[in-house]
Amino acid sequence: MKSLKYILLSLLGVASLLAIWGLVEPYFIDTEEEVAEIPNLPDAWEGQRVAVIADWQIGMWLGNTNTIRRVVDQLIQERPALVLIAGDFIYHADKGNDNEIGKAVELVRPLVAAGIPTYGVLGNHDYAMDAKTAPPNEQIAGELYAALEQAGVDMLQNEAVSLVPPANQQPTGEDSLYLVGIGSRWANKDNPAIALSQIPQTAPRLVMMHHPDSFEKFPANTAPLAVAGHTHGGQVRLPFLPQWSWMTFVREDKVHVDGWIEASYGQPGNRLYVNRGIGFSIAPIRINCPPEVTLFRLREAS
Repeated sequence: MKSLKYILLSLLGVASLLAIWGLVEPYFIDTEEEVAEIPNLPDAWEGQRVAVIADWQIGMWLGNTNTIRRVVDQLIQERPALVLIAGDFIYHADKGNDNEIGKAVELVRPLVAAGIPTYGVLGNHDYAMDAKTAPPNEQIAGELYAALEQAGVDMLQNEAVSLVPPANQQPTGEDSLYLVGIGSRWANKDNPAIALSQIPQTAPRLVMMHHPDSFEKFPANTAPLAVAGHTHGGQVRLPFLPQWSWMTFVREDKVHVDGWIEASYGQPGNRLYVNRGIGFSIAPIRINCPPEVTLFRLREAS
């Protein structure tokens, strides 16, 4: 019986330490530096950096807003050519948290003020959807979209825009690099075909979406670099086995939660990277899954 007691006490001690660490880890920022190869990349974009962040979840209890501020400060110091924010700015603004939209604007405004081109798409929580079956709140999403646009963030929903190269060189014709932004999947707003119809077939492009499952809708060779969020990297993952998270055990379908996704997912010539995000869902903890800033260095595909 003593042995069983010691085992139970040990397990309780380990669980307590993990819980404490889970509350601490969200304040450690992990910067992942990656190389992304894009066919026909214009010379003006060779070697330039693109930052990706996601899932602020403002309004979540014990939300990680201090870390968001530190991430924004870091990006202002890093000065990438672009900052892409892959959705879920807010958590659930229709449940009495009237200041969520204002807080999102406050947090993003320094990026715009620093002169860093900043783009975004909406996620499911931006429509007040915490489940696939929840009805999308179009009013909340519209208010958030408009507020971010007014603050200087270029918001995209199934749209493609020609990006101005660094040093303000004007893009012309084949020298243009495009950004494709896709709408929220859970809100039934993701339509890559509409966005892709707005750019030349062989034009170089980046693709941003909130939900990784939208990636499957892209035809072959149309998304050489696609980025997404939504998963929070699993949020709680087994030490030394980051591919195993709580999502692995509660979902029957294959989970695409973190980093470069295997080549078998999506169509040939397309490549997806999933950012772990900054905030939380359900519980304000992260274990073996720190908040992520991704910095992509662009290269011409060989």
